[in-house]
Amino acid sequence: MVITIIAAIISLVAGLGGGFVLWQNTLKKKGVLLMAESKKEAEQIKKDRILEAKERFLNLKEEHERAVIKRDQKLAERQNSFREKDERLKKSIQDYQRDHRDLEREKEKIANKQDSLNAKSRELDNLKEKHIADLEALTGMTEEEAKEQMIQALKDKAKLDAQAYIQTTLEEAKLTASQEAKKVVIQSIQRVAAESAIENSVSVFNIENDDIKGKIIGREGRNIRAIEAATGVEIVVDDTPEAILLSCFDPVRREIARLSLHKLVSDGRIHPARVEEVVEKTKRQIEEEIAQIGKRTAIDLGIHGLHPELIKTIGRMKYRSSYGQNLLQHSREVANLCAIMASELGLDPKVAKRAGLLHDIGKVPHEETDLPHALLGMQWAEKYGEKPEVCNAIGAHHDEIEMTSMISPIVQVCDAISGARPGARRQIAESYIKRLKDLESLAYDFDGVTKAYAIQAGRELRVMVESEKVTDAMAAQISYDISQKIQTEMTYPGQVRVTVIRELRAVNIAK
Repeated sequence: MVITIIAAIISLVAGLGGGFVLWQNTLKKKGVLLMAESKKEAEQIKKDRILEAKERFLNLKEEHERAVIKRDQKLAERQNSFREKDERLKKSIQDYQRDHRDLEREKEKIANKQDSLNAKSRELDNLKEKHIADLEALTGMTEEEAKEQMIQALKDKAKLDAQAYIQTTLEEAKLTASQEAKKVVIQSIQRVAAESAIENSVSVFNIENDDIKGKIIGREGRNIRAIEAATGVEIVVDDTPEAILLSCFDPVRREIARLSLHKLVSDGRIHPARVEEVVEKTKRQIEEEIAQIGKRTAIDLGIHGLHPELIKTIGRMKYRSSYGQNLLQHSREVANLCAIMASELGLDPKVAKRAGLLHDIGKVPHEETDLPHALLGMQWAEKYGEKPEVCNAIGAHHDEIEMTSMISPIVQVCDAISGARPGARRQIAESYIKRLKDLESLAYDFDGVTKAYAIQAGRELRVMVESEKVTDAMAAQISYDISQKIQTEMTYPGQVRVTVIRELRAVNIAK
């Protein structure tokens, strides 16, 4: 059994050994084939690499050749540029050398001329000295004395010429300024349609018949006393047919009394209790009407953003008068004039119109005050948020404060225009005569003045001077000095022309 197994193992081993040999031979054949194929592939790769290297070499060679060609071109261009610059430099050097030679020749010519001029100058100096010596011998004066005499004569002539020039310049400037100012003022006046209205301190209440007078007076005068006590207005019942006079300096109270009487007479019930009730209702009605008048005025003039208190103040202007002129009408007129004049002068017409409307609000005080109306109005305007130029125009329109904006003189001028219209205001004769006398007496303060006459309603001052004491040049100076003194010391409407007359009279008597 064991022998059999061993024999089987031996046979198996022998079979495996033969198969291994066969397998080994097969592997050797395959290895030979693989080696041959690997050599072929290696040769092919080698050829490909060699071809790629050659191709790359050729490309690099071409790029190098192009770079060399490009560099050679640049070098050639630079050489050409250097050659051109060199040529230009040579040409510039030649031009400089030629100019230098020309300059040297000119210097020689100038030197020759300078020598000639020096010789002539010496000759002229000699002639001048000889001429001066001859003049001194002829005139009997030295050179210094002649200079002083000539300088003095020139000074006198220069003074006269300067005075004449100054006078001419001033007259031309005044003429031009006057023409332009008149043009602006006339255009402003022509474009404003104003009415002439004189306010009085007395109102007339018309009635149908005289029997109503008895009702108004009442038993033992109770009714009329109640009306006067409630309104503060004096009621005059006299023999005037169908009319009763209401006298009061406050137009608001006078209007309240007039409306209250109208209601009482229309109703027919007139007794003290009824009078107080009607007067109280009328006061409230007038206050509402004042506010509406202020609003309507602001809207008509195109003025917006006014404080309610300022609007009420504007409404109260309807019941105030200044020198007999209705204050609201005057303020509206000044506002329109200011807007027109500001437009002509290239300024803001809205600001000018606002200042013109508010310039007299200080004339409607809520209580008694010692301040001038211009300063009081300025304080109210500042209190209620008006612009600084508007406040300054209100405060400066009567020269209480200094003017700081161009709107201020416009408001002042327009206020004067509105007040100076024929029929606009009453003027007291005494103040007018006093102004003329002050104008004449002012001229007598100057030396040489013999007579002075204020003519043309104070718009011209004729001054007569002594011809022996005053020369023509001094007359012009006196005229200027008088005008400046009038301007600084007096208050007057418009302008005053000062004419100085120097008269020489020769009188002989034939016997």
